[in-house]
Amino acid sequence: MSDQPLWSPPADTVANANMTRFMRLVDERHGLRLDGYEALHRFSVERREDFWSAVWDFGGVIGEKGETLLKDGERMPGAAFFPDARLNFAENLLRRSDDGDALVFRGEDKVSRRMSWKALNDLVSRLQQVFQAHGVTAGDRVAAMMPNMPESIAAMLAAASLGAIWSSCSPDFGERGVLDRFGQIEPKVLIACDGYWYAGKRIEVAEKLAAVADRLPSLEAVIVVPYLDIAEEVAAKVAKAVPLAEAIAGHPAKAVTFARQPFSHPLYILFSSGTTGVPKCIVHSAGGTLLQHLKEHQLHSDIRAGDRVFYFTTLGWMMWNWLVSALAADATLLLYDGSPFHPTGNVLFDYAQDEKMTLFGTSAKYIDAVKKAGLRPRDTHDLSTVRAMASTGSPLSAESFDFVYEAIKPDIHLASVSGGTDIVSCFVLGNPIAPVWRGEIQGPGLGMAVDMWDDDGQSCPPGVKGELVCTKAFPSMPIMFWNDPDGAKYRSAYFERFDNVWCHGDFAEWTVHGGVIIHGRSDATLNPGGVRIGTAEIYAQVEQLPEIVEAIAIGQQWDDDVRVVLFVRLAEGVTLDDDLIARIRKQVREGASPRHVPAKVVAVADIPRTKSGKITELAVRDVVHGREVKNKEALANPEALDLFRDLTDLKS
Repeated sequence: MSDQPLWSPPADTVANANMTRFMRLVDERHGLRLDGYEALHRFSVERREDFWSAVWDFGGVIGEKGETLLKDGERMPGAAFFPDARLNFAENLLRRSDDGDALVFRGEDKVSRRMSWKALNDLVSRLQQVFQAHGVTAGDRVAAMMPNMPESIAAMLAAASLGAIWSSCSPDFGERGVLDRFGQIEPKVLIACDGYWYAGKRIEVAEKLAAVADRLPSLEAVIVVPYLDIAEEVAAKVAKAVPLAEAIAGHPAKAVTFARQPFSHPLYILFSSGTTGVPKCIVHSAGGTLLQHLKEHQLHSDIRAGDRVFYFTTLGWMMWNWLVSALAADATLLLYDGSPFHPTGNVLFDYAQDEKMTLFGTSAKYIDAVKKAGLRPRDTHDLSTVRAMASTGSPLSAESFDFVYEAIKPDIHLASVSGGTDIVSCFVLGNPIAPVWRGEIQGPGLGMAVDMWDDDGQSCPPGVKGELVCTKAFPSMPIMFWNDPDGAKYRSAYFERFDNVWCHGDFAEWTVHGGVIIHGRSDATLNPGGVRIGTAEIYAQVEQLPEIVEAIAIGQQWDDDVRVVLFVRLAEGVTLDDDLIARIRKQVREGASPRHVPAKVVAVADIPRTKSGKITELAVRDVVHGREVKNKEALANPEALDLFRDLTDLKS
């Protein structure tokens, strides 16, 4: 472990940070003298009412706060934040209506557009009227099968302005995947594109959209948004469909009206991405989502008015919902849809340079792919405006930390973050006024009583791995699961392991710096000889080898124990011979431990992943053991599972 951080915030950065300003607000309001982030975090979990009230004020929430700040605060689930409050989520994001950029959009090298705050307000107004004409009221569902483009955001804001519930997926989902999600929630309106671009290929969706619409009897209307400029043609093939231009034609723009609802009014339905059955429908509140995102954007990410915020995401991943909320900070959103390597691996860095990006959000896999492609954006691009880079989706390896500082930007705030769809936010994330240590997430989020517990519910000391838990309620906990009237599925998902404590399902440890290392999902940890090993520890070693593009590890039941099996996807032209296997094992033994060394190493042509890009250890483990994978529609490439079936290498 290095005794020096990779980055430390300059004194003027600390002095001017939103986090520091917020700390002073808390000091003045409560007669305190907080001496840094640790003290602020302690305040935030010990005095939650005061903390979240200060976030409301600092973030300038539009609405009525009410007298009661927290009711039944010791119950989880069951705590109610701001039970008397009234607000509207969309009203808090549409604070401006001027000609400045609200949204900038690039669809690979095919489409480039801008939308001003005024144009965004106008489109929201017109869509709001369309939804009302189709009978959409508070509590109704509006669903979208859309790319990450301006119309997607406008449609979400129009739904939220009425108190309707928004749910979305990306257009690359298969028919079954869309129906597994939207079939459960019975939307009244479906917003869909006429097709999309990926890796330079034009992909039409008319046939899929028609099949989906036919099997959603709740639909009153399908609105087809042009991207390939064939919206009229597609709408003609789909029941109850009209092109966007026709839908809004009779509805001139006017001031958007906002229906203020209780803090806990439902805003979003997000879906679990696992492969263990039909996706869970996780319902998030308008107030909890807004407050948590204001905190994460303005305090943890130091986003200010005028910043230009980017996250590489699709509408099938919670990071899209997270990104959109940055409008509440008066930031411009930089949207991108398509392959991050088309037409070249520099496309997102070109975007950062051209649009003076301030926050560059992406995934750990993308950073590794940039490294493996041999790119050095530091040498080829002007990234002077980029203050922060955020990474999530899977643990960011220590070597990827090194790469960011060596080849992307030496003076950047690198924030590895982790949370999930379950809370539409983060448990642990970046801190702009603290140093970045190699391989470590900087620490727990404000207001999040995070800890690592052993099997007996005892707190683990630094360096000892345990279950990531949250011991106190927080505003962005789900309100409920859809179609779970008695709450049994909700309680089972998070509260069965430890009573009244959120158990998130991550295997993690504290570091001596107060940071966090995530070692993978608890249900995917390996147990050779009864010792728990996180899969991320293996990947961090194996993927350093240039011959290995990607890897996935599982535990195979063998001789009344578990043996570690490592599958590797090889670089072009590479063969998995005895020499390479020996080097893989040596790398793992020396970089991790002898217990991490795989008993078997097998080459595969592809590795299955979810739509949001996460590799799926559980699905591979089920296939290897001859068990059925129940929800293949959660996968972007379900055909890859066949590569792991009945392998001769695993029979000896």
